[in-house]
Amino acid sequence: MGVAELVSNGVVKQLVERRRPPKEWIPHDDVEHRPDSSSFPSGHTAAAVGFTAAVAVSWPWAGAACAVPAILVAVERVHSGAHYPSDVAAGATIGLTTAALVRAAPRLLIRLRTA
Repeated sequence: MGVAELVSNGVVKQLVERRRPPKEWIPHDDVEHRPDSSSFPSGHTAAAVGFTAAVAVSWPWAGAACAVPAILVAVERVHSGAHYPSDVAAGATIGLTTAALVRAAPRLLIRLRTA
């Protein structure tokens, strides 16, 4: 989760400057309190998906339970007008990728040491 947040907010958001969706596109009036940072990618989604992916490997039933709030986070980020759907998709990709890399890191380090 932490690595997903770091990659999405600390790296990618700094490299990609994208405005939030226009207020006119949001079907409700509660769009005044949106972040000023880049819209791309969704750090909330990256963290939620990263956590879910990490948990699912060790405890599949808990991962399935965590998937529900992760999906709700992604949907809410679009519904609130904070992100475009592609921002959320990129955040989910970052979450899945960082979870896989963190899981593989110990084996990779062992291989590097023995090589």
